[in-house]
Amino acid sequence: MPPSLPATINIREPRWDQSTFQGRAKHFFMVTDPRNLLLSGATLEEARRVVEDYRAGTVPPGLTEDQLWRAKYIYDSAFHPDTGEKMLLVGRMSAQVPMNMTITGCMLTFYRTTPAVLFWQWVNQSFNAIVNYTNRSGDAPITPSQLGTAYVSATTGAVVTALGLKSLTKHLPAIIGRYVPFAAVAAANCINIPLMRQRELKLGIPVTDENGNRLGESTAAAQKAIFQVVVSRIGMAAPAMAIPPVIMNALEKRAFLKRYPYLNAPLQVGLVGLCLVFATPLCCALFPQKSSMPVSRLEPEVQARIREKDPQLETVYFNKGL
Repeated sequence: MPPSLPATINIREPRWDQSTFQGRAKHFFMVTDPRNLLLSGATLEEARRVVEDYRAGTVPPGLTEDQLWRAKYIYDSAFHPDTGEKMLLVGRMSAQVPMNMTITGCMLTFYRTTPAVLFWQWVNQSFNAIVNYTNRSGDAPITPSQLGTAYVSATTGAVVTALGLKSLTKHLPAIIGRYVPFAAVAAANCINIPLMRQRELKLGIPVTDENGNRLGESTAAAQKAIFQVVVSRIGMAAPAMAIPPVIMNALEKRAFLKRYPYLNAPLQVGLVGLCLVFATPLCCALFPQKSSMPVSRLEPEVQARIREKDPQLETVYFNKGL
């Protein structure tokens, strides 16, 4: 009979070293794996049971270390790290590749007419609103009015940017027009994410010590977290919206696509998907999920409370969201 698994493995942290880009990339390749979407509810609940039992010190008989880590990553892919609630299916990071390859591919294909621009920017921002809400940091609820404000503002910003740039690029080479959707997405991310997480900017997000002990809430940490997520999201979109237009622009000049124009959208979607398979985890890995900042950079009142609890503490940690 194999020896029982020790109860000392820290599954609150990722399996790989998060101080290195390589370790973070391995972690996010697991979290964003689209195959996680196919797992049944029973499998998710079993993974939750294994993880929660292990954290409580109960080791199921026969459990191996690989099985434990597999359960941990299934759990992480479907349950919110702060609230523990099951996340909306399309809002999970494992849905990023299939959802974004479809939406982005269509945005890049149907960009020539105003109705098409309006429709696909609306679809994209609706999806982004779900993702930003699902992957918010902290455990504080967001009100329906805040959700509505963020959604309407981001959608309006994206549409105005797209239509404005579309009108400016009418007399420029066709390849320039193909980059209008990317500019609109980048602008919308700068609007959508801060607005969807505005409660964090007002009230702060939880900050902890190295062992996960909660020390308070900080708006300075929220600002850093949201900035990192905006950068990651724009980086995530960049390859998928920058590389396919060049390839498609070249292909459209050849006889093949002129003969089979109905292949335009599937080719575009496929190219975007290929880019996203790598860009999604690699851009999520630009910053650690458990981010940190010096106590000296927090708000004075938060610093004071932390100094009362632990005068020697130099660094606090927080979940940046995704």
